[in-house]
Amino acid sequence: MSERPPEATLWDALRGALVTRALGVVADLGVADALTEGPRPVTEIARAVGANPDSLHRILRALASDGIFEEGEPGIFGNTAASDLLRNGSWRDFAHLFGGVFLTAVRDLEAVTGEATFPQTFGTDFWEWLRDHPDERASFDRAMAGGKEQRAKDLVELQWNEGETVVDVGGGNGAFLVALLDELPALRGVVFDLPETVRDEGALGDRIEFIGGSFFESVPAGDVYVLGRILHDWNDERAAAILTTISASAPHGARLLLFEAVISTGNDPSGAKWLDLLMLVLAAGRERSEAEWRALLDATGFEVASIEDGLIQARCL
Repeated sequence: MSERPPEATLWDALRGALVTRALGVVADLGVADALTEGPRPVTEIARAVGANPDSLHRILRALASDGIFEEGEPGIFGNTAASDLLRNGSWRDFAHLFGGVFLTAVRDLEAVTGEATFPQTFGTDFWEWLRDHPDERASFDRAMAGGKEQRAKDLVELQWNEGETVVDVGGGNGAFLVALLDELPALRGVVFDLPETVRDEGALGDRIEFIGGSFFESVPAGDVYVLGRILHDWNDERAAAILTTISASAPHGARLLLFEAVISTGNDPSGAKWLDLLMLVLAAGRERSEAEWRALLDATGFEVASIEDGLIQARCL
């Protein structure tokens, strides 16, 4: 097989912002949902979603060239396995965020100050912006809840003791903890997040409690602490502050379970290395290597049990 021309590699990288915005547009319009029953002429799709037929045709044609939607006959579009994901809540919300606020934020990515550029662009930090935009906060929480069933299944295989309390730190709308306790009915749970988090407390059931607060100040007592992609939002100093807060509240031997990426060496394709740039822009956060995770946990009162890409386990000393 011949090597891909370097011009093609560079072109695909350069057009990335166009793809991102196009995905955000079709996700917000609900185009994938409009194709649930099968392919339709673009004029029908445009009428159903309230779009200009010519503009929508050009957007869908471009996305179809990358395997997102397909144009089986001229002007007739249908879903592919990729576009069908946009009918799922978390993927639709990711497309909305990446094609909207995230795209605006990364426009100002730079390599001089090493600081988050979001506050310069939006006049406030990312978390305050979410607080002031409840619809975006709800979209963010739904996106973060994506894959909750698989994450819950990953934890079911671990050892659990009857009656343990699991504290989901920064648990958003509680979707993950609901999925976990559905699998492990002998446990109890606490969803801990900012008071303004959009949630349906009735959906949490009688074994899960929502407690509002800041993980920089205190966290509820528990036996197991779960953080689902929380620490990558923060720089080392702030991430250490979160872990120190937990270690101050947790009993000796309490378990810490982190759903986090582990940055690998080498040049293989890595979504985490790109997500690392988004973390830099939004809040000066970062993805971390195994050595960086060990250093962070060792410095904040935890003993590392295992580090794998996707799940890090430790115990409170």
